[in-house]
Amino acid sequence: MDLDLRPGRHYILAGPNGAGKSTLLDILAGLRRPASGEVTLDGRILPEYDPPELARRLALAPQEYNLNFAFTVREIAAMGRRPYLGRWGVLGEDDRRAVDDALACLHLGDLAAKPVTALSGGERRRVVVARALAQATPVLLLDEPVAGLDIAQALAVMSLAKRLAEAGRLVLTVSHDLTLAAAYGHELIFLKRGEIVAAGPVATVFTDRVLEEVYETPAAVRFDEFSGSLSATFRPQAF
Repeated sequence: MDLDLRPGRHYILAGPNGAGKSTLLDILAGLRRPASGEVTLDGRILPEYDPPELARRLALAPQEYNLNFAFTVREIAAMGRRPYLGRWGVLGEDDRRAVDDALACLHLGDLAAKPVTALSGGERRRVVVARALAQATPVLLLDEPVAGLDIAQALAVMSLAKRLAEAGRLVLTVSHDLTLAAAYGHELIFLKRGEIVAAGPVATVFTDRVLEEVYETPAAVRFDEFSGSLSATFRPQAF
């Protein structure tokens, strides 16, 4: 595949299970090396960056993140500041401000002192996003950030991702929720069996034909006046 991702855009990566979405995010984050080709960031291939330098440029909120120890919400978010700290890992004023801002953006301020082991699954999901947000990087990769969230929090997270992009960041979000994808994405990238089926602005690629090809299910895309965005419905199938 060939992708050119630019700042100021919120890209949504979608497709069926096993399409390669999380694998692609791992490759873009430098956690896996591609079998061929290369990933460049600001004109440099990823292996040229040392880990702290790359972590100041790019943050990943992974789909799976073990929170088995009783760190507080604030402590987990503060881990996102590690690339900026000195040898002793002492948080400075800018670091504490970044953590506070990240918690506020994810509506976690009231839970800051609470152990993550006492949180619900949706709350933990937001803590993982807050950790990535506290890194304050120009590139932000979010792997299914709204999985397990109630609708109000899902809307808030997707709205935040779009605002961050419009403020100048490059944000790439994996999402199975096509309604949220169409409402909050600038561009969509549809994967199927490890290949790009369609990529481009929402109005161009969010179509009946593309969805039917990607998900192998009859689809209808319409403009929804209530939400003010495109939405998709699928015809029930007997499998």
